[in-house]
Amino acid sequence: MSHFDDETAVVPLGENRYSAVLSDRWNIGDNPNGGYLVSIALQAMRDLGPHRDPLTVTTHYLRPGTPGTPTEIRTELIRSGRTLTTGRATMIQDGKERIEVIAAFGTLDGGASDDRSLTIPPPAMPPPEECPIRSGLEQGVELSILDRLEIRIHPEQAAAGLASRAEVSGWIRFADGRMPDALSLPLFADAYPPSLFGLFGYVGWVPTVELTVHVRRRPAPGWLIGRFATSDLSEGRMVEDGQLWDETGALVAQSRQLALLLS
Repeated sequence: MSHFDDETAVVPLGENRYSAVLSDRWNIGDNPNGGYLVSIALQAMRDLGPHRDPLTVTTHYLRPGTPGTPTEIRTELIRSGRTLTTGRATMIQDGKERIEVIAAFGTLDGGASDDRSLTIPPPAMPPPEECPIRSGLEQGVELSILDRLEIRIHPEQAAAGLASRAEVSGWIRFADGRMPDALSLPLFADAYPPSLFGLFGYVGWVPTVELTVHVRRRPAPGWLIGRFATSDLSEGRMVEDGQLWDETGALVAQSRQLALLLS
């Protein structure tokens, strides 16, 4: 079992309740990565119906999670139909809600396209070995998550403020060799440096208020390419749009998040 599968595992408690153990190996600074928390909630939500692939996942972040603290996930079936199962999950620690997730699950058929398909091509990207590893020192925050994910940033965007625009792109994969799948895409969509890093430099931790991920296709084995950009920043709140592609060039996920730029 991979670190991801082991550290997102949930234990049924009955009546749509589950327990989980949060690992600190997915931290950004002192707090678990938001995509990691979502992955745990999705593991529990897969029991709500027959559909196993998350298609759309919207998460509101109410409070940071705490590693090592007893964690409960409560799920609720909203509707189950022939093609979709929609549900809700709440992650609770110390009697307080940490995240609230609404997700619709379906069945992805892979990357095949028909004559009516539209898609977004991946950006030009140097090979992974020519891209620097994401650096916590460069971002100004400790990144335990780099024990679990290998993230390589485009050479023209790897240093603080180097891109001169609010954009970050690069390669990503599990450090232990686990292959990507639909369940892991919400994690990957929240694992890159904040795109404001490319414009403002040392921005540290940029906490997410709300994150929506649309899973479009099952990823092929191998690396994923990600591109994330912010074109709207006002009063310390940013809206960031992102895309993920697999090694075949297929668009596998799109994301949008509202986050805070802390002074």
